[in-house]
Amino acid sequence: MIISTFVCLCIIFSQVNAQSNTFGHCKEEVCCNQQANPLLTSCKDIKRKWSDGPTGYYQLSSTKRGPVSVYCNMDELCGSRGGWTRLGYLNMADPSESCPSGFRLYQSGGVRACGRQNSSVGSCVSLKLLADDISYSQVCGRVVGYQYASTDAADSTIGTSAHNDINSYYVDGVSITHGSPRQHVWTLMAGLHEASFYFIVNDGRYNCPCSQSSTQNSTLQSFIGNDYFCESGNPATDGTYQFMLYTSDPLWDSEGCGSLEGTCCAAPSLPWFHKKLNTTTTDYLELRVCGDEGTNNEDTPISFYEIYIK
Repeated sequence: MIISTFVCLCIIFSQVNAQSNTFGHCKEEVCCNQQANPLLTSCKDIKRKWSDGPTGYYQLSSTKRGPVSVYCNMDELCGSRGGWTRLGYLNMADPSESCPSGFRLYQSGGVRACGRQNSSVGSCVSLKLLADDISYSQVCGRVVGYQYASTDAADSTIGTSAHNDINSYYVDGVSITHGSPRQHVWTLMAGLHEASFYFIVNDGRYNCPCSQSSTQNSTLQSFIGNDYFCESGNPATDGTYQFMLYTSDPLWDSEGCGSLEGTCCAAPSLPWFHKKLNTTTTDYLELRVCGDEGTNNEDTPISFYEIYIK
């Protein structure tokens, strides 16, 4: 049976010959193979050649690893037509999923999330997502995390020496960069409160830069610019916080926003971030979960991410 330009064969993807000059799309144990010699090298190339190709797994050519199975999003994403290559995906709602190597598992109230290893000082934990020689100039993705205890976004008064250093724990939240030396892609921050000020200082210095009356706008790192999302999961209206994982309000989803975070949660494209780079590159992407204090005082474990390039 012919579907568009794909000849569909009822076979399991793992049975596709990895050495053949084909790429395959797999969905629900159905593989669609189209002869391509040589193998195409990106989802964008496939979209250009077969514009009606469905979203799913394809075989691409990699000069480093030979044919590789890659998930291609062929629908519009981040305001751009399909052809997006997925570099990373994690969904901890799936009980069979494990945290990436080096990350620590949090479990609370049915939520499973991955954060920093136990530390008495500021630190980051890192995951590299390899591009396999695929050239790209755009990054699109989304991340879901949770606030643990006293995260304070990009406050400059704690962990001062690290504040302006992209290679250090400059944020309580998630840093996404490309290459070495690191080039900023996006930062996802966790502020202290969404509806009040810390009762000891009674001002917004520990809240998100985009939060009402926050002072962090004046000290926000230049390498971040406007390329960030920020939200707090702490609903307290009395300026307090608890040493707990705030599981009732996932971060960076534009939902459950407090009275001070209207601007934060109105950020264009939430929950998706979209960065157009000023260059074309084959760099790896790096996702880091960071905090400028020890894990007994703060962390921002993540439960979900999907990140694409094109």
